Amino acid sequence: MLKKAYENVRKNGDKLAEAEARIDWEAFRPIIAPMYHNNSFVGGRPNVDEVVMVKLLVLQQWYGLSDPELERQVDDRLSFQRFLGFPEKAPDYSTVWQFRERLAETGWDRLVWAELQCQLDEKGLKVKKGVVQDASFITADPGHAPADKPRGKEAKTRKSKDGTWAKKGNKSYYGFKLHAKTDVDYGLIRELETTPANVHDSKVDLSKKGEVAYRDKGFFGVKPRGYDATMKRATRGHPLNIRDKLRNKRINRKRAPGERPFAVIKRFFDAGHVLVTTVARVHVKMVFACFCFNLLQLNTLSGV
Repeated sequence: MLKKAYENVRKNGDKLAEAEARIDWEAFRPIIAPMYHNNSFVGGRPNVDEVVMVKLLVLQQWYGLSDPELERQVDDRLSFQRFLGFPEKAPDYSTVWQFRERLAETGWDRLVWAELQCQLDEKGLKVKKGVVQDASFITADPGHAPADKPRGKEAKTRKSKDGTWAKKGNKSYYGFKLHAKTDVDYGLIRELETTPANVHDSKVDLSKKGEVAYRDKGFFGVKPRGYDATMKRATRGHPLNIRDKLRNKRINRKRAPGERPFAVIKRFFDAGHVLVTTVARVHVKMVFACFCFNLLQLNTLSGV
């Protein structure tokens, strides 16, 4: 009955269905399964389907939903149920929270990301001409704790964890920073890292040997692992000459598209501000925000 009712939704266009067809979701099952410990002879409550759990986090980030709202929307929207494979009963919001927490604790969200990258490579979308590395602030709520209040594991409140203050120009930001590497051929995010906001962009190198790394002036003076295509910056007694300025313009044209993923992640997927307060938890959310961006980008690429 539900599948038949969904046909009316499909006729009007369903981007979720298009995105689902781009990825081999079953490949995530063996990655997630080892996180559960109740498959032994001891037994226990049956696990929610591993693929459904991964898809739930994709849905949540795609639409910028809280855990309770995700539960309500899954029960209400046919497109969501079709994306999940019409499960008999969708997990409740606490199950989603626990699953995301387990990913943060184990760091296995990185394995989910690695599998996605393998699938992109298998589609022939490997990095060819180079990559753009950039970073952007992901803000969080600072609360009312003073700046010198202990953070991290010593924090006494949820408002004082891994987030830090950072200043760019005349504006201050509290929270974290998303560092991302985008390939210049297909506009896909290939690597990411999450840090406190006060970590300078140049402290994180996502490039690999053999890649041309296009970077802005914030990386000046720090060599990447790949071929250095960093914009030059004038220093005291060493102004930029015409050759340096022309080189900067060429690099800037290459790296400008690398800012698009951050705009889409923040505006379309509503991931520019987080309520979680540790780097590990933020990283899980950024993995799935970047996952969603790549799905959206795959939908726009021809011949995939």
